[in-house]
Amino acid sequence: MPDHNNIGAASIRLDTKYMRTTVLTTLALLAFAGNSVLCRLALNSGEIDAASFTSFRLFSGAVFLLILVAIKTRKVIDVKSGSWLSAMFLFAYAITFSYAYISLDTGTGALILFGAVQITMIVSGLIKGNMLSIVEWIGLALAFTGLCILLLPGASSPSLVGFFLMAISGIAWGFYTLAGRGSKSPLIDTTNNFLRTIPLVLLIMFFTIADTEISNRGVVLAVASGALASGLGYAIWYTALAGLTVTQAAVAQLSVPIIAAFGGVIFSSETINTGLIVSSVFILGGIATVVASKKVRAN
Repeated sequence: MPDHNNIGAASIRLDTKYMRTTVLTTLALLAFAGNSVLCRLALNSGEIDAASFTSFRLFSGAVFLLILVAIKTRKVIDVKSGSWLSAMFLFAYAITFSYAYISLDTGTGALILFGAVQITMIVSGLIKGNMLSIVEWIGLALAFTGLCILLLPGASSPSLVGFFLMAISGIAWGFYTLAGRGSKSPLIDTTNNFLRTIPLVLLIMFFTIADTEISNRGVVLAVASGALASGLGYAIWYTALAGLTVTQAAVAQLSVPIIAAFGGVIFSSETINTGLIVSSVFILGGIATVVASKKVRAN
C-alpha cells in the first residue's frame, strides 16, 4: 500500500517549491520592469543626466553584487571570471538604455528593448544554422510588424532617436545574454562583468562632465536601479531559473513591457495609447509564437 504520509510530504515539498519559484519569478520581473520606471522617472524630471544615471547604476550594482557574493561564498571574488567583451555589451546596454529614456515613455521603451533582445537572439540562432519552421517565421514576421506599427507616423509614435538607441540597447543585452550562456557561476560572472564596466563608467563621466546634472533624488533613483532592480533583480532571477524551464522563463519575460507600461501610468502619469497596445500584441504575440513553436519542436 502507498505510504500516504510520504505522498503528502512530497506534495507539500512540490507546492512549496512551486510557490517559491512563483514568488521569485514575480519579484524578478517587477525588478526588470522597475529599471524602466526608475530610469524614466529620473530622466523625465531632469533629476540626473543620462551618463550620471548610468554611472551610478553600474557602480552601485557592482558594489551590491560584491556584497552579495561575499555573503553567499564568504570568499573574496575571483576577478579572473567574467569577460571584458560581456562587460562592454553590459555597458553599451546600460548607456543607450539611459539616453533612450530621455525621449521614450516607460512602456514603449520596455517594449522596444524586449523586442530587440528576443529578435537578436532569434536571428543569432538563424546565423548559427538553427532553421525556423513556418510557424516560427510567421511569429518573427508578426514581431517585426509590431515594431513597424510602433513607428507609424502619429502623435503616439516614439522618437526615432529614442527608438534606435533602445534598439541598440536591446541588441547589446541580447549579445550579453548569449555571451553568458553556459556560465557555471552566473552570479560571480555577473559581478565581475559589472566590475569591468567601471573603467568605461569613468571614461564616460570624463567626456560628459560638462553636462553633469545631479540631484539627491536622481542619485537615489539611479542607485535603486543599480543595486535593487539590477543587482538584486538579477540575483533573484538566477535563483528563480532553477525552477523554470527555458520556455517558461522566456514566456514569463513577455510580461515585463506590460508591467513597465502600467508602472509608467502609476508613477509617471503616462498613458497607454492604442498604438502601444496594438504593437504590443504583435510583438509579444509573435515572440510567444516562436517560443511556443520551439517548445513543440523540442518535444
